[in-house]
Amino acid sequence: MRVEDFDFELPEELIALRPARPRDAARLLCVPPAGALKDRHVRDLPGLLRPGDLLLLNDTAVIPARLSGRRLAREEGGAEARMEATLIERLDEARWLALAKPGRKLAVGDRLRFGGEGEACFLEMLDARVEAKGEGGEVTLSFAFQGPFLDDAIRERGTMPLPPYIAGRRAPDAQDRSDYQTVFAAREGAVAAPTAGLHFTEELFAALEEKGIEKRFVTLHVGAGTFLPVKAETTESHVMHAEWGEVSEATAEAINAARRRGGRLVAIGTTALRILESAADANGRVHAFSGKTDIFITPGYRFKAVDLLFTNFHLPRSTLFMLVAAFSGLERMRAAYAHAIAERYRFYSYGDACLLELAVPAMRPR
Repeated sequence: MRVEDFDFELPEELIALRPARPRDAARLLCVPPAGALKDRHVRDLPGLLRPGDLLLLNDTAVIPARLSGRRLAREEGGAEARMEATLIERLDEARWLALAKPGRKLAVGDRLRFGGEGEACFLEMLDARVEAKGEGGEVTLSFAFQGPFLDDAIRERGTMPLPPYIAGRRAPDAQDRSDYQTVFAAREGAVAAPTAGLHFTEELFAALEEKGIEKRFVTLHVGAGTFLPVKAETTESHVMHAEWGEVSEATAEAINAARRRGGRLVAIGTTALRILESAADANGRVHAFSGKTDIFITPGYRFKAVDLLFTNFHLPRSTLFMLVAAFSGLERMRAAYAHAIAERYRFYSYGDACLLELAVPAMRPR
């Protein structure tokens, strides 16, 4: 399909710069396969699901992956240069793949210093060496610390890696440390939030449990590639980024048991959906999974595991809008987004959400 088929116009003022408060006060657009769209709120979710349904949530935790600093002088008396690096993938205990800005000013062998000396109580500085440069603007940084010491230094000096459509309009601040993290985040490794999960509160979980709706956790460490535009002209020409994820044996067993009882699987976010579909076999049975997935879901894909998708509103021409178009149908999603724009829903990471029902029923495990 042509990427331009997934384009739409969004007024800039509908891009949310802060989340709703409380989190579950956000609006929720219910999108059945046919019939009228329904305007609700996230706090209404218990009444929109059935006893026996199973929520699947991504428990990844976002690290403060954006580091500001400077390139040290290359020779005595030389000039330093301000720069910024966003960590995108951990390579080992001391090395990270990062996107640097301005990357063109960096050369292999350059030394970078993040933060000002004396900011941390136990670290005088956080230095890194540029070990390699890639063709796509990424650099490999080898840090002076490793393991837990490096993790602590990044937490001390980093800021939350807000997506470009927010960071371009305001600077990250202390409030984003909590706002851009789910209340159930448990496993550090993401450099972007699983944003559908941002809407959930302990009060909402209690109401869902009272209704007989259980929850289980999967993991997908969301990478910076989730924000990359699709530059290819056709979906077939796009190369999907890979992300590490895991579905435990116990969670896989709980999923299959829920399906056998007639319960529906409700993926909370596209990241949860992608790891679940990666872990499902051709017969619809979910297995334990651990490793990288680059699954790219576009219209025509036959869903194997997920029955409903709770997700935010996504960017035009993005792989995520392609995914929801595959789930509910492109024309149906065009209509849903047009309704959301007309009704002044708030879009993207800190915005409102929609609850999608699968257009073609998912496979039942055999």
